[in-house]
Amino acid sequence: MSNILFSIHNSVGKIILNRPDVLNSFNMSMAKEMQAAIDECAASNAVRCVLITGEGRAFSAGQDLSAAIEPGVEIKQIVREQYNPIILKLRQIEKPVVCAVNGVAAGAGANIAFACDIALAASSATFIQAFSKIGLIPDSAGTFFLPRLIGLQRSTALMMLGDKLTAQQAMEYGLIYKVFPDESLMAEAEKMAAQLASMPTKGLGYTKRLLNASLHNDLNEQLQMEENMQDAAAKTYDHKEGVKAFLEKRKPVFKGE
Repeated sequence: MSNILFSIHNSVGKIILNRPDVLNSFNMSMAKEMQAAIDECAASNAVRCVLITGEGRAFSAGQDLSAAIEPGVEIKQIVREQYNPIILKLRQIEKPVVCAVNGVAAGAGANIAFACDIALAASSATFIQAFSKIGLIPDSAGTFFLPRLIGLQRSTALMMLGDKLTAQQAMEYGLIYKVFPDESLMAEAEKMAAQLASMPTKGLGYTKRLLNASLHNDLNEQLQMEENMQDAAAKTYDHKEGVKAFLEKRKPVFKGE
C-alpha cells in the first residue's frame, strides 16, 4: 500500500490516509487500499478496534478532482467503487471505529468521518459539505447520516450553503464526539482506541449492529433484536469473565471472545 499507511499494534488497526501533498484527497487507488485495510481489520482476530486519521495537515479534502475528470471516468463509477464500499465497510465491521480528524475534512472526507463510530477532532480541524460549490450532491452517506445526527434544517443549510464548521461547532451540533488541542489529538485518539480494544469486542459489535438497525427498525423490531443480541452477548467468554471479575472484585481481562 502506498496511498495509506496501515499497521496493527496492541489490537488496534491503524489506517492513515497518506497523500498529504493533495490533502489526502481520494483517488481510486487510495480508496481501494482503504477498503482492503478495513477488510483486513474485520477478518483479523488481532484487531479489536480501528483508528483512522490523516497524514499531514488534512484529514481528507474529499475527491481528487484531477482524477475525477480523467477521460473515461464517470462520477457514478467513483461513487459506486470508491465511497459506497468504504461507508458500508465502516458500518458493517463489528468492531469500534475511531476517527481522529487532524485537519480539514471536506466533502467525502467529512462524511467518512461522520460514518465512523466515534469521531474526534483537533481544535484546528474544519468540516465542510463542499459539494454544492461544484454543482454536485453530498455522497458518502452524507444525506443519510447528517439528518439523523443534527436534524433536517441544519443538514439542509450545511449542504446547500456549503458553510464551514469549526471543530467546536461540529461538536456542539453533535457531528463529532470530542475536540482536543492539535498537539494532543493523536495521543487521546490512541488512548481511546486502546481502551476500546481492551473491552468486550463481541458485545461492542452487537451494540453496533443494534445501532445500525435502529436507523430503520420500529420499536417492536428493535426490542426483539435487543433480546436476541443480549442472549448472544450473554453466551460470550467476555460476559462470563466480566461477571466473574465483578464477583471477585478485580479488573476483568477481556479477550474479545
